[in-house]
Amino acid sequence: MRTKPVMVLGLGGDIGVYAFLRAAHERFGWTVKVMSRVETTFMKKSTLAEWLHEPRMDDPEALLARLDAVAAEHPDHELVLFTNLDWTVRVIAQHRDRLSPRWHVPLCDLEAFDRVSSKTAFAELCDTVGIRTPITIPVGFTPEQHAAGAVTPAEALARIEQLGLELPLIGKPSASADWYEVDFPGKQKIHHLTSLDEVATVLGHLEARDYPSEFLLQELVPGDETHMRSLTAYRSSAGEVTLLAGGQVLLEEHTPGTLGIPAAILTGLDSEAFDAAHRFLDAAGYTGFANFDYKVSSRTGEKVFFEVNPRIGRNNYYVTASGVNVAEVMARDLLPDHVQTPATSGPAIPNQPTLYSVVPWPMLRRYLPDEDLRATVDAARKARGAAHPLKYAADASLARRAYVAALDARLVGKFLQHYPRPTETGF
Repeated sequence: MRTKPVMVLGLGGDIGVYAFLRAAHERFGWTVKVMSRVETTFMKKSTLAEWLHEPRMDDPEALLARLDAVAAEHPDHELVLFTNLDWTVRVIAQHRDRLSPRWHVPLCDLEAFDRVSSKTAFAELCDTVGIRTPITIPVGFTPEQHAAGAVTPAEALARIEQLGLELPLIGKPSASADWYEVDFPGKQKIHHLTSLDEVATVLGHLEARDYPSEFLLQELVPGDETHMRSLTAYRSSAGEVTLLAGGQVLLEEHTPGTLGIPAAILTGLDSEAFDAAHRFLDAAGYTGFANFDYKVSSRTGEKVFFEVNPRIGRNNYYVTASGVNVAEVMARDLLPDHVQTPATSGPAIPNQPTLYSVVPWPMLRRYLPDEDLRATVDAARKARGAAHPLKYAADASLARRAYVAALDARLVGKFLQHYPRPTETGF
C-alpha cells in the first residue's frame, strides 16, 4: 500500500524543534516546516524547513485558526504537529479536541501535562513510585496556594532555618508556563540563591506581581554539572514506553536566560534511572515525549530527580546521534505504515557512546578538569565525532555554515563572560 506524504510542522523554532525536524528529514525525507512569530536564531539561513510567519503565535485562537489553514493547504498529507515550548504544549493540550483529527501530536494530553509539569505534583508522584527528589519548600502567593499547603514568603524564610537547609539554595518555578509570563529585575531561568536576602528579594518580586503559581526553594544537591544527567523517553498511545535514552551532562549553558540547559552530553546507559522513568511515566498515564533532569550526588552517589519536561527537550539530538532517530520513534506510534524495519523488543535504548556538543571541543575540554572523564569523552569524539544538531549536511549552504560558525563563536564568548572557569557547584 502506498503511504501518503508527510508534513511535519514545528512550532517555535528553538534548537530542539530544529533537531526534531532534522531527524524527520534525515530518516524519512519528509517535508518539514516551522511556524513562529519571528525567524528564530536556530532557523536563520536554513533551507531545511519552510518558515511560516505567524505574528499572533501567543494568541491561542489565532494559532488554532492558522493550524486549520495549514491543514487545509495540505489535503493529501499526513500531518505531524510538534513543539518544544511548555506554553505551546499546554495550549495544544487544552485545545486538542478543536484541532483537525488529521494532526498527529506526539505530546501529552492536558491531564498528564498538569500532573507532571507542576514540580510539586511531580515530587508527589515520584514519592509514590520510589524516586528521590530534592528537599523542597513550595512558596505560594495566593490564598488558594496557601490553603493547598504552600507557605508564604515570610514563612519560607523561617522554614529554611527549621529544616536546616544550607545555602546556597536553588530557586525555580513550579510551572514553567507561568514563569514564561512573569518579568522582574534579575529574573533567571534558575536562581542560585546564596543568602536569605537574595531569597527574600526574589520572593518579594513575585509577591508584588501576584505570581499565579508556586515558586520552589530546593536543596542544592552537591556536585558540579558533570553530575547532572539528561533522560529522554517516549510512551506510546498504547501505553508502552518505547524509548529510553540518556547521558551525562558535560557542560551547561550559563547565560541568565538559558542557565542549566545542557550544551554538551556524553550518552550512556543508566538502567536504574531508566527503570525509574519507566515507572513514573506508567504511573502518570503519560503519552508522548518527555525529558527528565536528574543529578548524581557527589556526596552520596544517589540519583535525585528534579523534574520532567512535558516535551522532547532542546538537547534531543543526542538521542538521534547515538543511534535511535526520534522521528522514527514517533512514527512507529503514530504513522506505523511509514516504518518498515521491525521494532525492538521493549524500549529502544541507544548504546553507542556519543559526544553531543554545541561548543567546540577545545572550549569544552577546558571545562572537564577530571582527567579520566576528559579521556573518555575524547575517545568517544575520536570514534564517532561530535554531534552538533545545527551541522546538517543537507542544510549546509555557505551562508548557513558561516552563520552556525558565528553562533558557536558567540556561545564561546558567553561562556567566557558568564562562566570563565569550571567551579565545584557549576555556578
